Amino acid sequence: MDINAFHLALHVPDLKMAKEYYGNTLGCTIGRQTELWVDFDFFGHQLTLHLGAALPSGATGTDGERSVPMPHFGAILSIDNWQTLANRLKAADVRFIIEPTVRFRGKPGEQSTMFFRDPFGYALEFKGFAQQSQIFET
Repeated sequence: MDINAFHLALHVPDLKMAKEYYGNTLGCTIGRQTELWVDFDFFGHQLTLHLGAALPSGATGTDGERSVPMPHFGAILSIDNWQTLANRLKAADVRFIIEPTVRFRGKPGEQSTMFFRDPFGYALEFKGFAQQSQIFET
């Protein structure tokens, strides 16, 4: 299965803070940038943050077991990279909405997951799979 990179663009009120958080806290490489926007290598995907008013929603949805923040975005990582990121976030005292946990243990699509918000209020979810072939398993 080929997986293509996605591109997501969001407004943030402070590019310096965005570079600090996405660059240092999450470990994303900074790409092209101007005084009005900055590109990040967001775990193999292109995230562009533009200077402007952030408009995150306070809504929630359900995944069948729990309430999750909506909207949210994130990345799917190998389980080793997911654990490295979880450890990095814990060391940075990131406040989790949903603590790092395993869902569907022993079932198709078993995954590690965690939710938290960036400094601008955007909800992020990161998933970790032992085998990438399980991403779409039912």
